[in-house]
Amino acid sequence: MTDNPFADAFDSLGQHNQPVLSVSELSGALKRTVEDAFSLVRVRGEISGFKRAASGHLYLALKDENAVMDAVCWKGVAAKIDLKPQDGMEVICKGRLTTYPGRSKYQLVIESMELAGEGALLKLLEDLKRKLAAEGLFDQDRKKPLPFLPKTIGIVTSPTGAVIRDIMHRLNDRFPRHVLLWPCLVQGKGAAEQVAAAIHGFNKIDGTKGVARPDLIIVARGGGSLEDLWSFNEEIVVRAAAQSDIPLISAVGHETDTTLIDYASDRRAPTPTAAAEIAVPVRMELLAQVMDNSARLVGAINRTLDDRNLRVKSAARAIPNPERLVDDMNQRLDDRIERLGNSMDNLLHRHRMRVDQLSSKIPEPKQQIQNAQERLLGRTQALMSSYQSFMQKKHSQFDRTSALVRRKAVDDSIERSTQKLASLSALLESYSYKGVLERGFALITDKEGTAVTSAQGLNSGDELAIQFANDQHIDVLVNGDGVAPTAKPKTKPKPALPKATPPKQGSLF
Repeated sequence: MTDNPFADAFDSLGQHNQPVLSVSELSGALKRTVEDAFSLVRVRGEISGFKRAASGHLYLALKDENAVMDAVCWKGVAAKIDLKPQDGMEVICKGRLTTYPGRSKYQLVIESMELAGEGALLKLLEDLKRKLAAEGLFDQDRKKPLPFLPKTIGIVTSPTGAVIRDIMHRLNDRFPRHVLLWPCLVQGKGAAEQVAAAIHGFNKIDGTKGVARPDLIIVARGGGSLEDLWSFNEEIVVRAAAQSDIPLISAVGHETDTTLIDYASDRRAPTPTAAAEIAVPVRMELLAQVMDNSARLVGAINRTLDDRNLRVKSAARAIPNPERLVDDMNQRLDDRIERLGNSMDNLLHRHRMRVDQLSSKIPEPKQQIQNAQERLLGRTQALMSSYQSFMQKKHSQFDRTSALVRRKAVDDSIERSTQKLASLSALLESYSYKGVLERGFALITDKEGTAVTSAQGLNSGDELAIQFANDQHIDVLVNGDGVAPTAKPKTKPKPALPKATPPKQGSLF
């Protein structure tokens, strides 16, 4: 308690002398304070709510067991990040902390991002492995056999590391070959793209521009951690290895290291040195084997010749003396000649006897001609007799046929005439006046039989005859003088019939 009784009052009045800030001013001051205090931080957390905006910016949240923090990665930085963020991935983000006054929130502006720990890398590795295996990139039937002794070997590795020296040293020790080196990064950003480009580049060489096309490709790198070898787990490298038309050996890391390119390659080597041993055989061993095969071949040929020589000698002992064979053949030839001469004489004698027998059976030519003339005369007479009987038969058949034809023609002519007469009679009958009489008319004739067609010229006392149907006649006399034609009497109109009244309808009941 002070001696001044007004101290408390002045203190209370002094509180109102503090300046009043607007919301924007306070938010700006808070933003500057946070950015100054947390200008560079590294945060570890699990990605949640990840989305990529149409502008290219990345929006996500980092969380752990107790807190959640919003984060944003601008388009320019997102294009430089090798990692493909997704929900559930544990990462370490480096950036600066800032506030967003529009929503009274703070957020982390990400400048770099990497996987947090080996467990996250293994999870990402297993997911990619399952995806590529489902596409068939690791199938055994896709594997190509390695050439026994390649003329040219293409190597994809760093030109400054110990790997290329180890491979060249082992190749020179075993069997020197022509080597093409495609230098590239084997670790860090851009390494995966360079390795894939090297594999595709070796496959595009056609050998027409003075550069030999490799018969075998070795992709090699020394040992390292999972992060160091991660470039050989990238999808672009695995697909390039699977699509290579040239057989490919993967030699990445040590024997215990495994990358996805090992599954897609045609052969996996535990180390780069082992890859060189797989690529070529040992020259001295090949020479020794060739020499051994040569000695065995010479021995086999000598044994074969000895065996054939022994067989020839054995066969020669079984062959008789050539002079004896010639003597026997000469004797046999003489015997055949003698038998042949006797056979010819006997054959000619038998044929001569056969000719004599046949000639005795052949008659004289004159007799043959006479016999032939007699046969010809007999056959001529028989033929003439047959011809005369045949002609008589044909004449009689012709006479009968002619009679039948004439009779048929007469019958047809009579039938046609009868039909024509019948039609003319019917036509004449239709033109006869009797048909008119049958319809109720009568024929009037004078005493000369001339038909009277008019009353003019008739006198009283003239005799007329009236003929009716069925030939009935009646004689009449004209009564009166000169009958003039009279006009036709007017016919009275028929009286109209009274209209018939419809009958009344009876009751239905």
